[in-house]
Amino acid sequence: MDRMLLMRSFVTVAQVGSFSQAARALNSSGSLVSRHVAELERQVGVRLVNRTARSVSLTEPGLRYAEFAARILKEIETEDASIAELNDRAEGSLGVLAPKWIGSLDLGDAIAAFSTAHPKIRVRFELGGLSDRTYDFLDGGFDVALHTRDLRDSSVRLKKITSLPFVLCASRDYIARHGALTHPDSLASHDCLVHVNEPVWRLGHGATSTLHKIRNVAYSSNSYIALRKAAVLGRGIALLPERSAHDELMSGALQVLLPGHVVPERPLYAVYGPGQPTPRKVMVFLQFLAQWFKDNPIPALEGAGA
Repeated sequence: MDRMLLMRSFVTVAQVGSFSQAARALNSSGSLVSRHVAELERQVGVRLVNRTARSVSLTEPGLRYAEFAARILKEIETEDASIAELNDRAEGSLGVLAPKWIGSLDLGDAIAAFSTAHPKIRVRFELGGLSDRTYDFLDGGFDVALHTRDLRDSSVRLKKITSLPFVLCASRDYIARHGALTHPDSLASHDCLVHVNEPVWRLGHGATSTLHKIRNVAYSSNSYIALRKAAVLGRGIALLPERSAHDELMSGALQVLLPGHVVPERPLYAVYGPGQPTPRKVMVFLQFLAQWFKDNPIPALEGAGA
């Protein structure tokens, strides 16, 4: 039997001096409480209770063990309450894991703003190291992992934070040398700058969307920042997060291609551990992040098309 259960029955008997009264206090039966005490005596290896037809008294070892057990149970109760209270407070350490490309953009600003707004939460923010198994971040000691792909995993919970717009673009110099892109199918005849995790590009929405496996890969990288720089230098056509290329698009260093074929947005999901209740610090973080992106939208692009 569970030692804590046995100790609780024994301590109650010691306090009230009766199996029947202890049973009423524990919402149990006298026979079950008696069996608990007998099992505890067997486990400890000494007699703890003197039993007579009229009364129950403690032996000398029983007096000592009752004091010990009462102290242990009280410490457990106190610690349980303390842990529950900590879970309800927005403080402590918070580990956040994100892909390198999104972490180096506005997400870094958002998390820095969160840390400033909640100084009692010690933030650990790391980029990279995301696994195909969505729950691996928990084994790494992180509370939240951020993903930009649709997830189907019942072992974790997720909250959509925002949508991230992407844009198909190239430099004026590249367009001048190779001509404007007039149709998605023409991508096959152009130099393309490809993220290593996205060899297939989707253009358009819903039933009208089309997939294009990029075969003419002029330059590839696992960094959208590197791809943006190559695009600005005229190396080819790139599919970039709008946030990473916004300044270049506004200045004219890059121009939007095929504005009639909108590139689908990518969802930004926050993934966190299962179980209830969710720690208060996690909920506060998720709410803050979603609100930050609402309050800091990307300025509209005007006159950036080719």
